[in-house]
Amino acid sequence: MSTTFPEDVRARLEVDAKEIIGRYPRQRSALLPLLHLVQAEEGYVSAAGIRFCADQLGLTTAEVTAVATFYTMYKRRPTGDYHVGVCTNTLCAVMGGDEIFAALKEHLGVGNDEATEDGRVSVEHIECNAACDFAPVVMVNWEFFDNQTPESARRLVDDLRLGKDVRPTRGPDRLCTWKEASRILAGFGDGRGTEGVQAGGPSLEGLRLARERGWAAPDPAATRTAPAEGDGDEGSAK
Repeated sequence: MSTTFPEDVRARLEVDAKEIIGRYPRQRSALLPLLHLVQAEEGYVSAAGIRFCADQLGLTTAEVTAVATFYTMYKRRPTGDYHVGVCTNTLCAVMGGDEIFAALKEHLGVGNDEATEDGRVSVEHIECNAACDFAPVVMVNWEFFDNQTPESARRLVDDLRLGKDVRPTRGPDRLCTWKEASRILAGFGDGRGTEGVQAGGPSLEGLRLARERGWAAPDPAATRTAPAEGDGDEGSAK
């Protein structure tokens, strides 16, 4: 396994890396988006990707590896073109997330974080993605598929493997690949962030009720309380 990218790949990535690093006052702060950048190249963070990030930021490969292995969004082995994440945190699990995850592993014949033989789909259990009002939730390349069941999840992965047009419940009209999603997370948008449904009904219910009943947040100035006696006095005891 090579620990460096081919010269043409490295030269191309260095242009993007320079742009990313320039966004930060301290260059080592660019490590997270740089890891997404190299993941967009190969679909996972390889030894070559680790070396590239280390060279760009003046870090050791051990330092970069420590970060890449800490965050679960960085993969150390190839994923499928469509990485399916099943939320198994409390609410989704209670609503059927555990059953969905077990059903997908059996249906695809893979383990956690493993890809199918054709390389089209991989599956893993994921932590909460702040969509509890749509539980149980499945994500594909970080796009939402809400209110899933074992049956609907099996249809979803079958459609992905067959190359059918699959659209998220919320988000862009076209589902991007894992590599494309990684490049977006590196900070290179695809101009499609405002496509599709941005928020579903349950998420907007509180706003609807507030407007219907004339509720509004209190004026901060009206809720400001007077300081307690002695607060702010230069001569007060510490």
